[in-house]
Amino acid sequence: SSEEWKKVSDSERKSLGLTLENDGEFWMTFEDWCKNFTDVDICRIVNTSYFSIHKTWEKKMMHGAWAKSSEPLLNRSGGCFDNKETFLQNPQYVFDVKKTEDKVLVSLQQEDRRKYKKEGKGDSIPIGFEIFKVEDNRNYRLHKLTVQERVATSLYINTRTVFLKRILKQGRYILIPTTYHPGIVTKFILRLFTDVPSKLRELKADKPKMTCWSLLCGYPRRVTQIKVYSAEGLQKQDRSGGADPYVLIKCENQNMRSPVQHDTTSAIFDTQVIFYRKNIDSPVIVQVWNSNVLCDQFLGQAVLAASPSDPREEQTLQLRGRGSREAVEVPGHITIKVFSSDDLVEL
Repeated sequence: SSEEWKKVSDSERKSLGLTLENDGEFWMTFEDWCKNFTDVDICRIVNTSYFSIHKTWEKKMMHGAWAKSSEPLLNRSGGCFDNKETFLQNPQYVFDVKKTEDKVLVSLQQEDRRKYKKEGKGDSIPIGFEIFKVEDNRNYRLHKLTVQERVATSLYINTRTVFLKRILKQGRYILIPTTYHPGIVTKFILRLFTDVPSKLRELKADKPKMTCWSLLCGYPRRVTQIKVYSAEGLQKQDRSGGADPYVLIKCENQNMRSPVQHDTTSAIFDTQVIFYRKNIDSPVIVQVWNSNVLCDQFLGQAVLAASPSDPREEQTLQLRGRGSREAVEVPGHITIKVFSSDDLVEL
């Protein structure tokens, strides 16, 4: 409604989409803006409606807090990734990417601190978050970074909200929101937007719960992490000279299967699993199979003792037929890394 707008013709107003209403919208020259402001925030409106013809997102929102404790397993204010000893002592949230690839939007918002101005604490705290690709069956808090892949890091900045957009591959992920410095206590809201439901949830337990049923059926005595990197030199299975391999990892009565890699005899799996084992004498078996329409074909396996004394370095093993660790050799090798511990909260 300023005098300047009266000099703008109706056609120019229409092309600018100008409506002279009391809606908070205003126009100023760039030079004037630079004289009066230092920052600008651009708000992205994410469409989460179920009744829209446009792109929609699945939204999950979690209320959380950074809380301080002298007990490491209870502390939830460990600071950013640079604080190696305490970083994992932060809230941890797990989610799944179900598609081969999915675009993920993450928003971390800290509480409005203007109410603390009288105490001299009205400025926003530097915050941010990290995302790790973890074991496909992880259901307990992460205590040590071993085979996990750091896939995304946000900016760490003292603003109300930190936002990140990434394309992630199929798998399970842990999102760790943090303050930059350890020992800071405040609340936050975490929002995650994905194309399909992500099942975002907080990981609170450090290890399996001891119950009356555990006393009858046994309680885990050992935790084992396995990462299968790749398989090379597999036996050719189809007319084109390739195969459609996948990995099946067996431990006691648990089975975990990787996605199928198509038309190759040298497959990259990058599959991670974790097992809480009751019978430590029972081996872990890593099998390679060829996917078929009617009946899958066994290509070979590696039998692992997976004890704490075993090497923790990456190792390449010869595939063998069914049976013991000394069964007949078959074509192909598999590259893995194994971590085992009798301390259930080490890994």
